[in-house]
Amino acid sequence: MDTGLGKNVVYGTFGILPPTQLITKPTEELTLDGVHFVFHNVPGAEAPAELTFFIPEKKAYGGAENLTQTMHNLLPIRGAKVRDALRWSEYMEQALEQTAGTEVYFGQHNWPIWGNAHIQDFIKAHRDVYKYTHDQTVRLINAGYTRNEIADKIKLPKSLEDHFGARGYYGDLRHNVRAVYQFYLGAYDGNPATLNPLPPQEAAKHYLELLGGADKAVAAAQTAYDKGEYRWAAELLNQAVFGDPSSKAAKELLAKTYDQMGYMSESATWRNSYLTGAAELRNGPPAQGVSRAGFVEMLMQTPVERFLEAMAAGLDGPAADGKNLKVNLVLSDIKESYVLWIENAVLHYKKAAPATDANATLTLTKSIFIKMMAGTAGVKDTLLSDDLKIDGSKIDLVRFLGLIDKAPGNFAIVTK
Repeated sequence: MDTGLGKNVVYGTFGILPPTQLITKPTEELTLDGVHFVFHNVPGAEAPAELTFFIPEKKAYGGAENLTQTMHNLLPIRGAKVRDALRWSEYMEQALEQTAGTEVYFGQHNWPIWGNAHIQDFIKAHRDVYKYTHDQTVRLINAGYTRNEIADKIKLPKSLEDHFGARGYYGDLRHNVRAVYQFYLGAYDGNPATLNPLPPQEAAKHYLELLGGADKAVAAAQTAYDKGEYRWAAELLNQAVFGDPSSKAAKELLAKTYDQMGYMSESATWRNSYLTGAAELRNGPPAQGVSRAGFVEMLMQTPVERFLEAMAAGLDGPAADGKNLKVNLVLSDIKESYVLWIENAVLHYKKAAPATDANATLTLTKSIFIKMMAGTAGVKDTLLSDDLKIDGSKIDLVRFLGLIDKAPGNFAIVTK
């Protein structure tokens, strides 16, 4: 029972060293500390930016996270942008050529592989898992099937299904099928009933009314549970929990159902999702979200623009409606300044000299700004710091900052 790709270890704070050398071409050769590397640029598959590399002297190839001893996720179950299965398979085809003289393969996770024939078989299996998933999903899309129908229809051919390094211990074929569907068509499946559905809680109340109440839904789910029909039991109980949050019987049986579905999951991420849902049903959502305090060192290397984008995405639109505020942000230590303004309930920014018509000007160091964004800045960092100064209307600055939500990260998922 671990994270699927490798053992999870205790960790503290995260940091990052800014790069001194950028690889921008498809293939670049560098000698680093006396070691000759051949780098291959492979962006847009497993990650937006990624490198594989070959060390000719050692006949060793590093496959990064494009190649692991398990099927990967085309769409992380935790949520992210969907990944390109076709591009991923094309990189694997390139990797076959890049590893022609390789005798040892190693990746970011799992164990290495020795022998060129074994390495080639390993890469071919991953190439074909992603290509098969992509092509068969598209074939069934064109035949008119929806994402859930396709996810239940597609099975890997035996040659791939039996390949240990391509099993779904981390990713899952059904999840990856849905990812390919989403990549091309989005969430809408073409059925008008799903175009503008009711929110889950409201729909659940109607279902319970039709079923005759939560007790009848639980009874029907118990029958399904006893038959081992856990997917149907979960469907019924999900309606009961959302439609009648006070039903302890529904929560208890749904938790037991998720336990069973977790035990049956080959994928670690699916198992974790089911067991996390069961834990929430029994104990409630987490008391607090993940603290950003441990990421401050990494955040220090993040461009300021990314934080301003996050601020814009955190603006409380309804509360900002009709507000017209402008603030100058001056980062004294890195000699950068930005103008931020709210217009049409949208937060805009541009890198520019301080605007003369701004409501307020906030001057501070990038370090303090990052701590404020991460929620770790204390009184000494702000009110008592010589590195922070406010010009103009403090009230308007407070009003401006008060419109920015900070997500607590401890919301409920399977309960309401």
